[in-house]
Amino acid sequence: MKSLYILGTRGVPAQHGGFETFAEKLSLFLVSRGWQVTVYCQEASGGGISESEWCGVRRVHIPVESEGAAGTIVFDWKSTLHSLSQEGLFLTLGYNTAVFNLMHRSKSKVNLINMDGIEWKRDKWGVVAKTWFWINERIGCWVGNHLIADHPKIKLHLETRVRDEKITMIPYGGDEILNADETALTAYGLEPKKYSVIIARPEPENSVLEIVRSFSSVVRGHKLVVLGDFRPNDVPFHQQVMQAASSEVVFPGAIYEARAVQALRFFCRFYLHGHRVGGTNPSLVEALGAGCAVIAHDNDFNRWVASEAGVYFNSEADCAKLFDRLLTDEDELLRMKVASRSRFLERFTWSQILSEYEILLDTWYPTK
Repeated sequence: MKSLYILGTRGVPAQHGGFETFAEKLSLFLVSRGWQVTVYCQEASGGGISESEWCGVRRVHIPVESEGAAGTIVFDWKSTLHSLSQEGLFLTLGYNTAVFNLMHRSKSKVNLINMDGIEWKRDKWGVVAKTWFWINERIGCWVGNHLIADHPKIKLHLETRVRDEKITMIPYGGDEILNADETALTAYGLEPKKYSVIIARPEPENSVLEIVRSFSSVVRGHKLVVLGDFRPNDVPFHQQVMQAASSEVVFPGAIYEARAVQALRFFCRFYLHGHRVGGTNPSLVEALGAGCAVIAHDNDFNRWVASEAGVYFNSEADCAKLFDRLLTDEDELLRMKVASRSRFLERFTWSQILSEYEILLDTWYPTK
């Protein structure tokens, strides 16, 4: 039986973000295909390392007392140390602590690294954090036996570090959503197609302020729902966004309940995606899978994912013009929604993505 060890996520089942969802999907898929899969899971409680089984997946629970970035570093360190005594193939999701993967290399472990986005380019990080990420990206490129890029643009970036044949491009996948629970909207005072939605961390690089300003420039007779953990008393940027919002902008907070998020996507008129940095964004893929009409920031990352399904803006003025035109254009709305499903089925179904991963993992499985 082939054994795979997945490092770099908070664990399964998924409760946090894209990497955790991917780890859950991949581990369950491989278990169904006869693999033995171990996922390292970060735990907040104290005590020693323990193990459990979930849906056939072996989970190694690593207790970490620290929170935030410090806790993640400690978790990655402890996970790496534990994994060195294991035999099989290793998959590390993200390069943020790639310096620890030097130990895998020194022990002749075969480790594939998903290099995620270009983290050191993100506006939210200070000089120290950006330097740390830049160094670890370089180390990851060197120590990984093979690299996985989640977007053609990320692959091109990595080709400036390593040779082309060391990189395989496999994007993230998503679920196709053909229906959702409309009653989930009532808690937020929303009706189908009478609102548009932003689902993103409230950070400058995600164009949240620009979208809110452009929407709020005139009365729309339409609502804009902005999901996210806004703390205006603590974060100046959050305060700036909320002050720029008209009375038609709704801030329901961070919503993690899958049923509610699924409904908010499925029944929206437009899904707004302002991300300027990154690779294949899981939330954008999920919007395509839900058949959303997508309005996105105009960059190579978003254009490859959404392709003809999206319409794009470069500035607040561009975004405002799109709202002016598209809020009353039913024909274009239908075209965009059909194109979203077509693009999703073309490239982003889990069946495609997970099969591509299994082929790659099979290729690199160590033989003795």
